[in-house]
Formats: sequence, structure tokens, C-alpha cells
Amino acid sequence: MSVVVTDQGFSANTWPENPVSLAVFDAGDETLPAALDLPADTAPETLAGRVDGLAFIRILVSSFADGRGFTLARELRRLGFAGRLRICGPLIADQYAMARRSGCDEVEIPEALAARQPEADWLARADWQGGDYQSTLRARSRASAH
Repeated sequence: MSVVVTDQGFSANTWPENPVSLAVFDAGDETLPAALDLPADTAPETLAGRVDGLAFIRILVSSFADGRGFTLARELRRLGFAGRLRICGPLIADQYAMARRSGCDEVEIPEALAARQPEADWLARADWQGGDYQSTLRARSRASAH
């Protein structure tokens, strides 16, 4: 089992369908799936023009040290994906803000990790829109211009 983390804290997985793998998606079945699982090393350009009808994409990462999932999330948003975007794997609470800033709506972590990093740890990072380095620089720049 796993735990889904949102800005409101821990919740159960509410997605009603199992995502299909990239291999199944690439097989070219005429029926577009509602949900897709992507490995973090997926080349975003291979998905150009193909994600519009999807409602859900889950990016699978194998390690908290692998930042490719964040890059893929950002690129999927740049390609126009407007559905629900989740990054899934052994991420740590400190990475929650990065996941949200890169375009993810939520994070999915293993239950064992949720037991070691309780909901309060994740909620402490739920203010992902403020306090980042670039926002701080922009605020300083605006203040010094006046």
C-alpha cells in the first residue's frame, strides 16, 4: 500500500483506475487510457502531442536522489498536460515543495516511509509557493527597485 500526500496532508489513493505502463501506451491501442505510469527516465519529447486526452499521469522514481522525475513533471506541463500529475516513490518530505513547483499535484510514498516521516513533516512543507530561492530574489529585486 501507499500514501498520497497533498497540500492537505495524507490521504488514500483515490484514483479509480490502474495506470497503464508506457509500453502498453506505446503499443498504439486505439483506446486512450485514462491513466499512465511513466518511468522517470522517459524522454518527454516522445510524449509530445500524446498526453492531451489523459486524465492522470504517475511518474515513478526509484530513489529520492533521482531528480529526473521532477524534470519530467515540468516538461509534461510544458507539453500541455493539464490532468492530475503525481510523482511516486521513496521521496522525502523535504522534496515536497520541489514536486509541487515542478508541476505535480501530489506525491505518493510507501507506507513504511510515511511511518518514518509523519504527516506533520509533509505539512510543514505544504507552503510550497513561498520561500523558495527564486521568489526571495524576485521580492528583493522589487523592493530595491522602489
